[in-house]
Amino acid sequence: MARRPVDESPMLPGMDDEPKTPRTRASRSAAAQDREIPTARIVILTIIAAVVLVASVYTYQKFEQFLIRDTRFALNGPEGSWDTPTLEISGVKHASQRQIEAIFADDSGRSLYLLPLNERRTSLRAVSWVRDVSVERIWPNRVIVRVAERVPVAYIPLGSSRSGLIDEDGVILPLTETRFKLPMLTGVHSNDPIDERRKRVRRMLRLVHDLGDSSQNFTEIDVSDPDNLKIIEPWDGRVLKLVIGDHNFTQRYANFVNNYSEIKRRVQGATTLDLRLEDRITAVE
Repeated sequence: MARRPVDESPMLPGMDDEPKTPRTRASRSAAAQDREIPTARIVILTIIAAVVLVASVYTYQKFEQFLIRDTRFALNGPEGSWDTPTLEISGVKHASQRQIEAIFADDSGRSLYLLPLNERRTSLRAVSWVRDVSVERIWPNRVIVRVAERVPVAYIPLGSSRSGLIDEDGVILPLTETRFKLPMLTGVHSNDPIDERRKRVRRMLRLVHDLGDSSQNFTEIDVSDPDNLKIIEPWDGRVLKLVIGDHNFTQRYANFVNNYSEIKRRVQGATTLDLRLEDRITAVE
């Protein structure tokens, strides 16, 4: 049998006669350039951002200096004086107008931009009779102060024949020229913690609220024992003390009013009456 000739070529089957073309230097240069472009953009954008930031800071500083130095923005500046003030205060009836104006004395002639609003509010709230206050800048050079004053609910004795006023929060207020039709509240002292004063005042207010118009004749309400309130009231030509407890105020007082004629007949001369028992009223010696 004849043998087939052996292929002695060094090429393995499937190999091309010509080698593949190697990657050119040009293609490597293009790839490197593609990698360099994002880095260049970052540098450019960073420079632009820095320039914008510097310009913004410079502009802000120049504008701030303009607000500070230009006299048109000064409180009581060219458009105002002490005769025609640009400081406007409203809501003041009993608080001291002079004390309120004095708080802004250092701001006169200075720019509104420098006015420390929070500091001025804090100082204003410390003025007697001021419960709350708002301070508003109105450009170019006006300040509006709106005061909400405290409302007294009773007089309180302060010792040495002196008296003051007290509001629902237990804050003691100095007397004013205005005379209020309010009862004297005893059992509350100026050296009591304000939380305790507040609690006792609000016990009194609950009594007054429940009794409505009838409470307008009370000359004194004693809260020395907050769980056993007492009323002092002129009645039928004499002054009565009514021990009314801590609840059922309306019912107990109505029981007293409806049965007073019988009480007067039975216990003539009695000035202290205990209303706490629902089915009877007793005289206290």
